[in-house]
Amino acid sequence: MSSNYQHGHDAEEFAVKYLEKNGYRTLEINWKTRWCEIDIITSKDNCIFFIEVKYRRSSNNGTGLDYITPKKLKQMTFAAEMWIASHNWHGEYQLAAIEVGGNDFTVSNFVTDIS
Repeated sequence: MSSNYQHGHDAEEFAVKYLEKNGYRTLEINWKTRWCEIDIITSKDNCIFFIEVKYRRSSNNGTGLDYITPKKLKQMTFAAEMWIASHNWHGEYQLAAIEVGGNDFTVSNFVTDIS
């Protein structure tokens, strides 16, 4: 049986493929520092997207997007600002989330601006 970590990793890989099929260019996957992390960083139309991937096998206990709390948004903002500073980015950026669900890793929602 696969672990939750493996399911999360598989969902992230599926999300990357989905994003690339929809015109996003992958810049980083699982970007980490000792203080923060970002699941996927992509670009499209001169905008950088910092994407949180939320996987749920079922929505019985809420959707993946339900788990993006104000605390999580604060963490995402901090991580995005760290990446921006370390890459000297001066353009547009957005926090985004992609929800992947089920045993077949279906994208059920993609929100390009969750800030």
